Amino acid sequence: MHHYPKEFIQSIPKTDLHVHLDGSLREQTLIDIAREEKIELPSYTPEGLNELVFKPHYESLDEYLRGFGLTTKVMQRAEHLQQIAFELAWDNAREGVRHLEVRFAPQLHVTEDLSFSQVMHAVDEGLRRARTEINATLPPEEPEFDYGIIVIAMRFFAPNFSRYYQTLSSVHSYSSQQEIIQMASRELARATVKLRNETDLQIVGFDLAGSEFGYPAGDHEEAFDYVHEHFLNKTVHAGEAYGPESIFQAITKLHADRIGHGLRLFSPHHIRDTSIEDPQQYVERLIDYIANNRTTIEVCLTSNLQTAPDIPTVQDHSLKDMLTHRLSVSFCTDNRLVSHTTVTKEIELALESFSIPPKQLKDIIVYGFKRSFSYKRYPQKREYVRRVITRYEELEKQYGIV
Repeated sequence: MHHYPKEFIQSIPKTDLHVHLDGSLREQTLIDIAREEKIELPSYTPEGLNELVFKPHYESLDEYLRGFGLTTKVMQRAEHLQQIAFELAWDNAREGVRHLEVRFAPQLHVTEDLSFSQVMHAVDEGLRRARTEINATLPPEEPEFDYGIIVIAMRFFAPNFSRYYQTLSSVHSYSSQQEIIQMASRELARATVKLRNETDLQIVGFDLAGSEFGYPAGDHEEAFDYVHEHFLNKTVHAGEAYGPESIFQAITKLHADRIGHGLRLFSPHHIRDTSIEDPQQYVERLIDYIANNRTTIEVCLTSNLQTAPDIPTVQDHSLKDMLTHRLSVSFCTDNRLVSHTTVTKEIELALESFSIPPKQLKDIIVYGFKRSFSYKRYPQKREYVRRVITRYEELEKQYGIV
């Protein structure tokens, strides 16, 4: 094992390419807004919420996702969305995150009084205001803080998820659930591209999230074809609660540039598609394809341990195989509140559990910036990455990392 001072990990410039806005509220903010809006919570103390809802461990991904039913309830006004985004940016900046990609599903927040455009503007305004304040405090040697917004389409939703979904389901009462889900994704894709093209909102990507089992990525092919044709980056939650074929679908059907989680990539025994005659060969070819194309995997260790009972320790996580195969990975939080984590904690957890030499650690951290969905033009992005590398190397020397 290689030893890295805690101060070094805290100081290096970092990214979080996979963090959910509605899973990363401050407990007190959730409580304060709930009281203001007269929203019922199981508890009105951080301790109580963490005991009853945001637990250290969960029985499954579905149980993990239940807490979002509470968080989204306090995110139905523009001022609240703006506040939560602003606080998330500051929470990241304080631990050295310099590029943040915030993802959320706008259709969970659209109401009669809040349009898609207003939802997006509120989140962007909160992040933008935080960026201005953060960068005013950074010393000249520090790379500046920046952000991007990733729009999420839902694999599955029910009418009770939000006012928007309730209305959509009511208007299309003779359509199947699958057809309504596909409609929502198509509409979201069009709205996202239009807003990206006609405003200065920092929309940088499109995602697919939610319960994997029974809701294949292929159902959203038309929506992802649309954003792909309009030059929008794609990341897809895959291989979290389903097998390698979910990752294959994300890449081949949805044009995924990055994969969220990818936990089951190395698990031929999780393949359920009976048409795959040789699961081991299938997995080996998929791994090589991902490696050769440098498809980045957004690794969320704490979250995965909380939602996968069959992975008892960090050492059992597939990150071990990802590192061995030299895949492109980035350490992410997933949900700062629901998983009680930070980017710094995720990196420290990986370093405590796996042998990651200095060069490999540097490659992982820098690759987070290289594979980010930056809204900047490519020459500007390259210049920014170079500043990150220079700062990282300065800190290596300062802390004696060799």
